This record gives sequence, C-alpha cells and structure tokens, in this order.
Amino acid sequence: MTRQSYYQHFWQQEAVGFEQELVLKEVLRIRLTHRRMGGRKLYELLEPFMLEHHIKMGRDALFDLLVANNLLIKRRKRKIHTTQSFHWLRKYPNLIRDMRPSQPNQLWVSDITYWKITSGHLYISFVTDAYSHKIVGYHVADTLESIETIKALSVAIEESTKPLKNLIHHSDRGYNTVHQAMFHCYESME
Repeated sequence: MTRQSYYQHFWQQEAVGFEQELVLKEVLRIRLTHRRMGGRKLYELLEPFMLEHHIKMGRDALFDLLVANNLLIKRRKRKIHTTQSFHWLRKYPNLIRDMRPSQPNQLWVSDITYWKITSGHLYISFVTDAYSHKIVGYHVADTLESIETIKALSVAIEESTKPLKNLIHHSDRGYNTVHQAMFHCYESME
C-alpha cells in the first residue's frame, strides 16, 4: 500500500464521518416535528439537504446510519384482528390441503381485510378463485358481521357465468369468515 493511499483512506473516513454527522443532525431536526416518520419518507426529505451539501448517500446507507444510531422507527404492530379461531362453531376439516385446482370454479377462497379511514375502519370481504386468482365477489362493510361475508359470496355466485358444480368454498377458521356462508352457497347452487 502506498503512503498516498494510506492517508487518502483516513481523509475519506474523516469526510464520510463529517457527512454522516451533518445528516444525523438534520434527521434529529426533522424528528422534532415528525417523530414517527419512516426511513423512506425521511430519505425523500433529506435529498435536497444532501444535494445542497454535496453529500452522496443512498437510501440503504441512510438506513444503515439510522440503525447504527438507534434512529430507525420500529413498525407498530397491527392491532385489528379479523380472524378469531377460538369459537364455539364447528370447525370443518381442511378439504384443500395439498389441492391444486385444475380449472376455474373448482375452489374459491374467502378472506377479510380492512382499510383504515378517518371515521374508523372499512372491512372488505372477498372471494377469490384459486385457479385464476381472480376476485369473483366482494363486499365492503363497516362491521365484521358474518352477514357481510355472505353478501360477498352471494355476489360471487350471482356473477358466475359457469356452472358451480362440485365447487369447494374455503375460508380460514375465523368466526367472522364464511362458515355460515358455506351453507348459503350450497342452498343457492341447488
């Protein structure tokens, strides 16, 4: 190693340390008003600052810097649970274990998700064809009641253009998913 490269290494380390210190001060300044701001948004806010100070730092390097200084915000855990598997209703056997559908309308899978809005939450019940991965029925409601999932299944049945013979309708074992809707599905197909 030459004497020049030896000293250049230390000068570069010193320059990088100075740049990182500037970025950290700016991050702390931003965090005074935005305590829960994530790394990606923080990076977008820091880009003009870094351009102004001729600092070359990518998003991953910023993340590494935030982690090293305990400034990366941890994600909050999800508080809403749409599945409650410990209920008194009959738990049906899993008919689709190791099953691979070979055609549409052979296996429908149902689930519920939610969307946070200013006045609370909206719950979206949907039915997906496992073969085509197409959503064949959905319903948006402001409650997690079983009747809402039945409406999603009813939409799927009404919109179906092909026969629904030997259709398996699968949901997780949650109380509010479509256990009651399975009976409704069979009644509608008869």
